[in-house]
Amino acid sequence: MSFENLPDMTTLLEWAQPFLVKLAIAALILVAGLWIARRVNGLIQRMILRTRKDQALASFIGKIAQAVVAVFAIIAALGHLGVDTTAAAAIVGGSALAIGLSLQKQLSSFAAGIMLVMFRPFRIGDFVDAGGISGTVVEIHMVKTVLRTGNNQIVHIPNASIWDGAIVNYSSEPTRRIDLKVGVSYDADLRKTRQILENVLAAEQRILPEPAPVIAVSELGDSAVVLLCRPWVNTSEYWPTLWSLTEAIKLALDDAGIGIPYPQMDVHLHQQQSSSRAA
Repeated sequence: MSFENLPDMTTLLEWAQPFLVKLAIAALILVAGLWIARRVNGLIQRMILRTRKDQALASFIGKIAQAVVAVFAIIAALGHLGVDTTAAAAIVGGSALAIGLSLQKQLSSFAAGIMLVMFRPFRIGDFVDAGGISGTVVEIHMVKTVLRTGNNQIVHIPNASIWDGAIVNYSSEPTRRIDLKVGVSYDADLRKTRQILENVLAAEQRILPEPAPVIAVSELGDSAVVLLCRPWVNTSEYWPTLWSLTEAIKLALDDAGIGIPYPQMDVHLHQQQSSSRAA
């Protein structure tokens, strides 16, 4: 093999110089684009935090914007090198479609997570009923929400299950109404029963004066006259007050001799005499 036909170093540099220049410019475009992407992320997060004070929403939108700017920077750098970005975009799009079809449930939960972050039906620390589970919100992620139930169990619920169903937030309002039904015998004195219920409610200091408690006959049942007690309490004191009132009402009715009847049925037997006698 003869080395005389090989190009010298000067010729190689002259040949490679245009490509090296393009490579350097592409690298500068990429570095500048990634730097701008990070700056956009920080700027968007600061703007959102000034208005909504929502760190989760600010972080999510900031990262989305950073990813979009970074993708444009990569495409611009590849285009400067002469790469056919149309073909590259088609490959990326096809890959995204295949991934999307295989991760439909996860993407559905991701989309639901976006809605939860945007509209905020609940926050960390709220007691909610979501996805058929009642508990305190511990964590909110983009694909799942973590609840702690009353018996200290940790439940991970996909966001799609939460967003597709009813969401009840028991902590969103400062006050809450107790709906307590009390059944008494038909023989009981309703005026006396009402007075007993009023005395029990007046003795409970956690009941709020406004709105005023309501006591009314709500139903004439099969075996009892049902009275409805509706006092208002602070949301944080709902359960202790409900339990205390239930016990206090039962004891007060017992002391007054007013019974709470069991479900019962009266059966009437009619004897029918035959019109004809047997021969």
